[in-house]
Amino acid sequence: MPEALSADQVARYKQDGFLSPLPAFDAAEVAGWLARLEAIEAEEGGKLSLATNTKPHLLFPWLSDLIRRKEIVDAVAEVIGPDVLLWGSGFFAKNPNDGKIVSWHQDSTYWGLSEPEIVTAWVAFTPSTRQAGCMRVVPGTHTTDQLPHTDTHADNNLLSRGQEIAVEVDETQAVDVVLAPGQMSLHHVRLIHGSGVNQAPHRRVGLALRYIPTRIRQTAGQGDSATLVRGTDRFHNFEVEPVPRVDRDPDCVAFHAKVNGDREKILHRELSKAG
Repeated sequence: MPEALSADQVARYKQDGFLSPLPAFDAAEVAGWLARLEAIEAEEGGKLSLATNTKPHLLFPWLSDLIRRKEIVDAVAEVIGPDVLLWGSGFFAKNPNDGKIVSWHQDSTYWGLSEPEIVTAWVAFTPSTRQAGCMRVVPGTHTTDQLPHTDTHADNNLLSRGQEIAVEVDETQAVDVVLAPGQMSLHHVRLIHGSGVNQAPHRRVGLALRYIPTRIRQTAGQGDSATLVRGTDRFHNFEVEPVPRVDRDPDCVAFHAKVNGDREKILHRELSKAG
């Protein structure tokens, strides 16, 4: 399978703010990952806890390996440069007819990172179709500045604060990001995107991986961390993350709890100030 992007693909990413679909992994390998994920979900009562689903690559060796895979990182490096940190990871899962959505938003709204040259690789673990509530994007909107958002805290919204763009989105311009298991998409941190409910008879599960150039820094708080997955880190702006040796490695569990607490303070800093 291709491990990097062509010049035409890089140009399309820069023009549209996303690229999809990209072949990445064999469907059989992804099926194995899905089985592991569902075993973890079963241990946690049927769904991942918010804590587990924040940087789960710190807790499970198979995810720690996945974030470093060339099939992802080589493509990412083509759009953000050769020195790459993995800053965040988390699953977006919708069960059939569970009503879950992702409102129209920009990823960059509460992250506190110093610049927007940030890319998300979204890896499909199950079919991500229009019926299943696949991601929808508005091409070219990544060239806009940060837009105002409103926090809804809606129970059916998979975003941390139920945040949605506080300006009108022309949904007639949106396109579906349809992915088969093992395929992935790339999208820019400022791209307007969202997704609807899953009306398919199967789950829609994807893993979102947030990659940044090593020069980026956290501007909104202390204690942020990242993992070097390619090249050299000459800046050392983030605390170095440990690598789990076994599932829920005790040393990694302690680190994970600490950085999750720090990350919550960053993502919800305005709410903390307001009491």
